[in-house]
Amino acid sequence: MSFPATQAQASVGIATLSARLAAHGLPESKADDVKIALAEAINNVVEHAYAGTAPADIQIDCSLCEKKLVIQISDTGSPMPGLRVPSGLLASVDTALQDLPEGGFGWHLIHQLTSDIQYERRGSGNLLCLRFDFDEMP
Repeated sequence: MSFPATQAQASVGIATLSARLAAHGLPESKADDVKIALAEAINNVVEHAYAGTAPADIQIDCSLCEKKLVIQISDTGSPMPGLRVPSGLLASVDTALQDLPEGGFGWHLIHQLTSDIQYERRGSGNLLCLRFDFDEMP
């Protein structure tokens, strides 16, 4: 599926994809993990890859097999800094309330919820692959 990289369209796209995955047998025990990681990744594309430019489409391809789900997210926005996935390390929260970081927790969540993350810059586009492993299908 594909949709324009806007907050409104991203919300609709995430909900639609989550429903499609459930209908195709995504284990209920993994549904929330997938939805959260997917929402974080897509929101990063909307907020960062297309920051300061006219948003284009986000393309999502999924492969749901017996013991894994692979989600490929493609866009033509700016590349990730350093051409790699952020580490997902949490910033210290042992600081004054006004000094707490505003963001940076999304990649930590994505790392915690997925089995593997791969990123590559292909020409003028980005390809992010999220893999979720699970023991059994319903």
